[in-house]
Amino acid sequence: MSVTVIVSLKVSDFDAWRTAFDGHASAREAVGIDASAYRNLDDEGNAVAIGTAPSKEAFIAFFSAPEMKEVQAQAGGLGPPEVTFLEKQKRLRC
Repeated sequence: MSVTVIVSLKVSDFDAWRTAFDGHASAREAVGIDASAYRNLDDEGNAVAIGTAPSKEAFIAFFSAPEMKEVQAQAGGLGPPEVTFLEKQKRLRC
């Protein structure tokens, strides 16, 4: 079952971060992650990615790989991101 993932992080330059994010689309797709980038309208230094992954474990394995940590640092990440995993629940019938 896939999970929805929200990643929020502070960045020094949103456009630089977005360029790095877009540049790794094929790497995300290769592991089954589909994500879109957003800029927080109330905080230009807050980048948000929302998407889906095959599982929480698959996302963590991809996102915590040493090469991804380097990409995040080069893209202007200003600290560790806040990551939220969401699981869609079946509708309850009353």
